[in-house]
Amino acid sequence: MASAEITRQMSESVRPLSLTGHVGFDSLPDQLVNKSTSQGFGFNILCVGETGIGKSTLMDTLFNTSFESSQSTHYENQVKLKAQTFELQESTARLKLTIVNSVGFGDQINKEDSYKPIIDYIDAQFEAYLQEELKIKRSLHNYHDTRIHACLYFISPTGHSLKSLDLVTMKKLDSKVNIIPVIAKADTIAKNELHKFKIKIMGELVSNGVQVYQFPIDDETVAKINSTMNGHLPFAVIGSTEEVKVGNKMVKARQYPWGVVQVENENHSDFVKLREMLVCVNMEDLREQTHTRHYELYRRCKLEEMGFKDTDPNNKPVSLQETYEAKRNEFLGELHRKEEEMRQMFVMRVKEKESQLKEAEKELQDKFEQLKKMHQDERKKLDEKKTHLDEEMSIFNKRKAAAELLQSQAFQTTPQMNLKKDKDRKHY
Repeated sequence: MASAEITRQMSESVRPLSLTGHVGFDSLPDQLVNKSTSQGFGFNILCVGETGIGKSTLMDTLFNTSFESSQSTHYENQVKLKAQTFELQESTARLKLTIVNSVGFGDQINKEDSYKPIIDYIDAQFEAYLQEELKIKRSLHNYHDTRIHACLYFISPTGHSLKSLDLVTMKKLDSKVNIIPVIAKADTIAKNELHKFKIKIMGELVSNGVQVYQFPIDDETVAKINSTMNGHLPFAVIGSTEEVKVGNKMVKARQYPWGVVQVENENHSDFVKLREMLVCVNMEDLREQTHTRHYELYRRCKLEEMGFKDTDPNNKPVSLQETYEAKRNEFLGELHRKEEEMRQMFVMRVKEKESQLKEAEKELQDKFEQLKKMHQDERKKLDEKKTHLDEEMSIFNKRKAAAELLQSQAFQTTPQMNLKKDKDRKHY
């Protein structure tokens, strides 16, 4: 709000003047054209659709060349994004064209997350450009911009309604890329059914809040044709690189047993309308919309996540330096707070550990005292047993000595008695 007010005030302060003669800055448009032509242009197209629906064929037909893309199978485990970049030249204009193909889209049994790889890829290109912008030393003039400028969403020619996968995917993509819905292989639907199918598709998109790219009508030079073409969405297209002779000339067409379907015949398909709107009329607007709308939305959300804002709580403008300083102080305060919390937690844990160690030491000391007491009791018992044993041994030794004395006295008495008996026998 504040920046818009400042811009308005500056515009009011500008005073128009008339020139009295030729100055030369009317050549600025020519200078810009020459500079842009020498630098070349870049354009990136994302093709989203089921495998085999004709994405590669339509790209070959659209740019009247062969991009030599490899065929994909129906057995991919997940959706993958395959990007190829080509250098094209038409007259003096050089175009660096990048075609991104969604490989395996719609081939999985569980299609719930089929859109996520596409969203991730688009965001990755926005992030790469944002990182280049935020560099101190930037080189945006020769940076290969890979942001997606247009998404051709290929709708299966069922003739009934959009699949839930189509609605969910387009709803997720509409805020990130310019969606141009196309009905692929339109020659498989009758003309009256095709008209009803288009109306039903646009009705479902509107009722589900899906915003597809609308060709701009603010430029008077293209307002009429763009307004008319907005009524033809989605474009029913046919792609073919084969040439068939019709009358006296060769045309790109599909040959069937019942006839020929011409790619560039507006009675057969909307291919010419798509090419005119995508390439001839609105290519620069698609590039501009990508930068000013989708990328700016991503950039704003990303910077707001980082804490950068244009205004303070009082709705006053804030410079980037002020925001940086405030964020830096906030970060340092948060860092100091976390350091203090960690220090207090460390001290608390140290105290807890010391308490645990003291308790363990006390338990060990008590156990040691208990073991020491048990040892002393056991030793006392052993000493008592030893004393008792010594006493018993002393008594035993005394008894033994007495027995030995008695026995020796008995041995001395026995020979004297024998001599007395012998003398007595001799007397008799």
